[in-house]
Amino acid sequence: MTLSSLTNYKANTAIIETPLRTSWLVFLGAAFLVTVPVFFQAPLVRILPWLSLILTIGWVALAFYLYLTSEKTRIWGDLLFGFSWSWLAGSIYWGWLRFEPTLHLPVEAIGLPFACWCLYKGWGKIGNCFYLGSLLGTGITDLYFYITDVIPDWRDLMQVDPTLATPILQNALLKVQTIWGFSWALVLVNLLLAISFTALQKKQYEAIAFGGAVLSTILVDGLFWLVACLS
Repeated sequence: MTLSSLTNYKANTAIIETPLRTSWLVFLGAAFLVTVPVFFQAPLVRILPWLSLILTIGWVALAFYLYLTSEKTRIWGDLLFGFSWSWLAGSIYWGWLRFEPTLHLPVEAIGLPFACWCLYKGWGKIGNCFYLGSLLGTGITDLYFYITDVIPDWRDLMQVDPTLATPILQNALLKVQTIWGFSWALVLVNLLLAISFTALQKKQYEAIAFGGAVLSTILVDGLFWLVACLS
């Protein structure tokens, strides 16, 4: 192999590897941004809901900064912009409206019209697809709660002291750990897997962000189930 052909080979390999590496980073970034609220926003919003709400401005500002700074950071600004919608909805719902489960999905969908409009205009595809994937996962999770009649337990759980939550969690588990509950869990988990894997097979970064958000929903739901079992 001549020096010229070796140089061309390395250049072509770099072209192939860079999008693949970026795709993995977009997937991991989407998964991270889905799980962040569980460990950071959830405790913050209960203690300082206004701070959590104000932080939305910070996320949006950082998103625009990354988006406009350079081509290298544009993807991350795009992704972070979509995350800011999820953060805003989480701040509003878990800060003031968590006592009413039926309001959860409507509040989480607060950015839906804007996201659809942006996608129609072709702007911010990665972030808006991430937001839609996260919203879809949330909707399917809420659907499962309605099907298994866990909504009353959710409402009760939000109204008691955390030290008294164990009996409520155990009652909810009894509803979930039935043939009805396991059957629907299997159906909906497979639905989430099918949607996410279909999206992840595409090469577009927005599809990968969407699939990563949907797939990460299973991880978050699994964490909640594990916490409930250990309580």
